[in-house]
Amino acid sequence: MNSAAIAADTSATNAPPRKSFREVWVIAIGHGLTHWYPATFYLLLPLIGKELGLDYSQIGLIMSCQYIAGAISNVPGGMLVDTVGKKGLLMALSLFWVGFPYLLMSFTHSYVMLLMCVAMVGVGNNLWHPTAIPMLAQRFPERKGLVLSLHGMGGNAGDALAPLAIGALLATFSWRQIVVMNAIPGAIMSVLILVSVGTLTFGRKKKPVAASEETSQKVGEYAHGLRALLRNRVLILLAVSSAFRSMTQTTLLTFLPVFLAYEMGYSPMWIGSCMFMLQAAGFAAAPVAGHLSDTMGRRRIIVTSMAMTAVVLAFMAVAGRSHAFVVFIAILGFFLYAVRPVLQAWLLEATPKNMGGTSIGVLFGMQALGSAVGPILGGVAADHWGLMSTFYFLACTIVVANLFVFFVPVPENEKRVAKI
Repeated sequence: MNSAAIAADTSATNAPPRKSFREVWVIAIGHGLTHWYPATFYLLLPLIGKELGLDYSQIGLIMSCQYIAGAISNVPGGMLVDTVGKKGLLMALSLFWVGFPYLLMSFTHSYVMLLMCVAMVGVGNNLWHPTAIPMLAQRFPERKGLVLSLHGMGGNAGDALAPLAIGALLATFSWRQIVVMNAIPGAIMSVLILVSVGTLTFGRKKKPVAASEETSQKVGEYAHGLRALLRNRVLILLAVSSAFRSMTQTTLLTFLPVFLAYEMGYSPMWIGSCMFMLQAAGFAAAPVAGHLSDTMGRRRIIVTSMAMTAVVLAFMAVAGRSHAFVVFIAILGFFLYAVRPVLQAWLLEATPKNMGGTSIGVLFGMQALGSAVGPILGGVAADHWGLMSTFYFLACTIVVANLFVFFVPVPENEKRVAKI
């Protein structure tokens, strides 16, 4: 064998094995369940409110309680991830923590207990993202835009499929029976995640994982990293931009069904179909945007998607009660949801790997604040200037989100691409 062949054989032997996407799909399905549960609750909430005799403000407080708990728990959740490690175990715990409170709801007849359950859901749900997103980015550093978009697709799938499935089940079962049945897939998926990431082996050889996924940090090391992280300009600007983007998304999800019911006169079935269309478009957009951001750069994809979101929202306001309004819903979903994984990938590239959980915690904490404020402002606008004014308001919020992106320093890899 000649020297060239020997060198090639040695290179092939030493080359890192190509990572399987199986774990990506498992984690994406787990992410889908973290979205499935809240999407289920939106459909069950009117039935729960009627049974417990709740007024509109009490029903609204239920969702506010979940968002507030999420906003408070995001940053501590990220700190827990970065200091404890054991990401596989924490993901399984998060998924179980989301499903178990819904099981408790089946036994409660108390409003206070109901608030405690949804607060627990908010905490568990927001432990998932600081754990799963940095882990995927670390395992696939060259394709993080794509893998994070696949992770986002799981969330879109949960949001889209839950209303259809639960709506069908409600024809046969009560809401209490449904929340009991809903706890089962979460428990099964928790075990599957533990097996997939190598925490449980059942006699198999444990798979090697990156040291940053399992190792912990000392308090002093973490405190030093946290101080540097909070001075990171990219983190701050992207988090604020994402808060305005989430404000747009949550307010849209709140008032789009109201507009379709009150102004368009649609039946619940057609409203559910329109909401499914919005999420399905986002499902299709995520891998496209993620892949393009890996090759063309994060900034270009984010700016384009947010600009198109503002344009489509303005067109929807102009279209009013025409059938064109419904067509714009699918177009809107494509551009609105395309941004999420790209923002996450950009943030993780601009922050230290050992602070990934905290970085994502800050991002999602700001998003939760935007989600809590947006519907209130949208409702005020609708009360004063009509429901259509809410869509003009949303076009403005997404423009503001885009303005913050313009002030983010251009990544070095995008500078090199621009020179070519």
